[in-house]
Amino acid sequence: MTELAQELLGFAVKSGLIFLTIVASTAAVVFLVRRVRRASSGRGWLEVKHLNERFDGLRDALQLGTTKGRAAFKALRKQQQALSKAAETLSTTKPSVYVVDFDGDILATATSSLREEVTAIIGVAKPEDEVVVRLESGGGAVPHYGLAAAQLVRLKEKKLKVTVCIDRVAASGGYMMACVADQVVAAPFSIIGSIGVVAQVPNVHRFLKRYDVDVEEMTAGEFKRTVSLLGEVTEKGKAKLQEQLEETHGLFKAFVKQHRPALDVDQVATGEYWLGTRAKELKLVDTLVTSDDYLVGRAKDSNVFQVHFHGANPWRERLMGAGGELLERAVLRLLQRAQETRLQ
Repeated sequence: MTELAQELLGFAVKSGLIFLTIVASTAAVVFLVRRVRRASSGRGWLEVKHLNERFDGLRDALQLGTTKGRAAFKALRKQQQALSKAAETLSTTKPSVYVVDFDGDILATATSSLREEVTAIIGVAKPEDEVVVRLESGGGAVPHYGLAAAQLVRLKEKKLKVTVCIDRVAASGGYMMACVADQVVAAPFSIIGSIGVVAQVPNVHRFLKRYDVDVEEMTAGEFKRTVSLLGEVTEKGKAKLQEQLEETHGLFKAFVKQHRPALDVDQVATGEYWLGTRAKELKLVDTLVTSDDYLVGRAKDSNVFQVHFHGANPWRERLMGAGGELLERAVLRLLQRAQETRLQ
């Protein structure tokens, strides 16, 4: 029994060592993969998908389901493989189309990924290549969307063709971005325009005064605070805030005019929005077509690549920072509501 126990113990020890070796090796591989991903950008990793393959896969799946007879399907597949092989031979001479997605919120947080995607594209794109931005945004804070639009200007400065596709909405700050493009493509019922500026400032000064609550707001500079959440609203302060809004609106109009000189800016910079069909008549957009049709068309003579930057966000940071992030968002939202100047 003693010998048997020793053998069992020895077997258990060996098994444990083998298990630990496998775990350690797997952990090392995972660590190296993550390290390579982070090293590629410093803060995350870049994902690239060949959309031509996706389009071909959808076509093949439908043909498989509709072709009658095994022999007919085999003949069809043989023909497609021959065409695919010929296309691969010519693919190196085809221009590339780089597709990036911008899903905008009030603070244009997608800009953090956009700037990395633009930097990557600028590093490899050739003069004959094109960048397509699938844009969805109802606008938001002025400086945030100004920075987002500046990323598209970077592409233009490198002499790359930029096309913006709008399937649902590009209003206010969203249109500030769209107008930079060489070509603006929109779905017929998308929402376009809203070239204006708005400031929303709730004020509770009279409520506090009613209950004898004093708020001491100390400033240096006559217009450090014009209209605030807690302070008394004066006519002089309101006039100054209106002046600032008009100045921002003027800069917005000048930016649109610079990038779309054929557009009658005074006619469309009223804060109104239009559906795609009317927007084309007003020259806010150039072509009425969905992004799907546009990209399928470009895939016929180009290599189409979807480019997306994933920011680094380790699980430990997500777990430990979840509560603090929720609190931070709540505070930021309150501050935004308190005094906010944004494109509208």
